[in-house]
Amino acid sequence: MDNNNIEIKHHGAVRGVTGSCHELKVHEAGILIDCGLFQGSDYRTDLSIEFEIAHIRALVVTHVHIDHVGRIPYLLIAGFTGPIYCSEPSALLLPAMLEDALKIGFTRNQQLIDRVLAQLKGQIRALPYGQWQTVANTEIKVRLQRAGHILGSAYVECEALGQRIVFSGDLGAPHSPLLMAPKPPRRCDVLVLESTYGDQDHESRFDRRLRLKAVIEHALADGGTLLIPAFSLGRTQDLLYEIESLIAEFGQHCAAPNLAWRQLEIVVDSPLAANFTALYRKLKPFWNKEAQARLEEGRHPLAFEQLTVVDSHQDHLHAVQYLARSRKPFVVLAGSGMCTGGRVINYLKA
Repeated sequence: MDNNNIEIKHHGAVRGVTGSCHELKVHEAGILIDCGLFQGSDYRTDLSIEFEIAHIRALVVTHVHIDHVGRIPYLLIAGFTGPIYCSEPSALLLPAMLEDALKIGFTRNQQLIDRVLAQLKGQIRALPYGQWQTVANTEIKVRLQRAGHILGSAYVECEALGQRIVFSGDLGAPHSPLLMAPKPPRRCDVLVLESTYGDQDHESRFDRRLRLKAVIEHALADGGTLLIPAFSLGRTQDLLYEIESLIAEFGQHCAAPNLAWRQLEIVVDSPLAANFTALYRKLKPFWNKEAQARLEEGRHPLAFEQLTVVDSHQDHLHAVQYLARSRKPFVVLAGSGMCTGGRVINYLKA
């Protein structure tokens, strides 16, 4: 860093890929970029905020996956009362994500959860993409740009003392389902970049969809159920979009013996995934041109005829029992994405 009055500290996602939390400090005031939960091998039992926050004037959220936002309730409990800047889609998705996280890892007391969510919503400030926002009582301006990771995801451009600092958040590939393609920043003096897939070349979306088709047809060849563990936000919606594409393109072809693609039943068994999918449908103005064109054709990429959503726990148990007895082909999307918990466990045991 050329300017000694600018300091960057990392409070997470340094030796692992979770717990993202970065601090940009200019003179005596600063902002946080994300405040995420530590997961997997990075897991911590103590989630309290261990760093000083008295000088933190704002939190900027890149996207609402739990490893980027999961410690926000603890930040609020520690006394943070500043604005929480995020994109317009993230402003809608964030309370839903944190309500679920609070129920799982913090408390089942709905009154306490409601109080935390009320404070959260009072501090959220939705920013349009591409618009500079001056952070009060700092010498920092921030601007969000599309990152192509999930709906609402952003990388953050920060302007301070003539320096341009960019925090990437999680980046997606071009031409992702539903999402407008990311564009690189025009200027950057300092880059804080994620590198989860840094040395890998991703296959094209066309090749990936054909591989998904082949996997589904192979798995269903002898009847029975194909179980796909999927993250509730992002991955589930991507899969639904691509499966609807396959049904539209190969409807009359066989997905399984004596079963056409248009007859294949798709089940989403995850209340959280169902909630996020409903919110995605509300956010249609932020879908890309391809998805908008499908809507104009009368197609419904996230609410198509073959899709069934299982909500209540009782309906979930009935679905598990029915699919265990039935030899009819189904495709089931269920959480959690890493098979560490959630409803997918009951399907695996059945």
